[in-house]
Amino acid sequence: MALELTSAAFQDGDTIPTKYTADGGNASPPLRWRAAPDGTRSLALVCEDPDAPRGTFTHWVLFNIPAQTEELNEGLPHETSLLAGAEQATNDFGKIGYGGPSPPPGKPHRYVFKLYALDRRLDVKPGATKAAVLDAIKGHVLGEGQLLGNYGRAGKTS
Repeated sequence: MALELTSAAFQDGDTIPTKYTADGGNASPPLRWRAAPDGTRSLALVCEDPDAPRGTFTHWVLFNIPAQTEELNEGLPHETSLLAGAEQATNDFGKIGYGGPSPPPGKPHRYVFKLYALDRRLDVKPGATKAAVLDAIKGHVLGEGQLLGNYGRAGKTS
């Protein structure tokens, strides 16, 4: 089942406002989705840049979001545990929580926010890696949603 994932900050395929990037406030953007499928016990969110020079770069991993949750406010704290049981993993910056877009100068990069509805809470420790979270969701996905944002910096790459 497809989940509709949206943001009040930008439309699917549009530019992510500077406020939600490393060039601005580096705040996590507000996100909203429709009711999760029947049987959902938790949700997980991953934000990645598939255009990073060294391969896909993970900007955010949030998991064990309570099933009844239908939105995330902007600017979530960089703490391992929040939102009545939700937990955050380590991003590829080596930090907990959201790390905003910060691509090298040149062509804009795509930032893909993926939301997963799961049939269980994940038995993964806060601060874990994205790989550990993705391994734990295998076979437990009831639905998925995606939101795409773009962000670039002026100039040429060398």
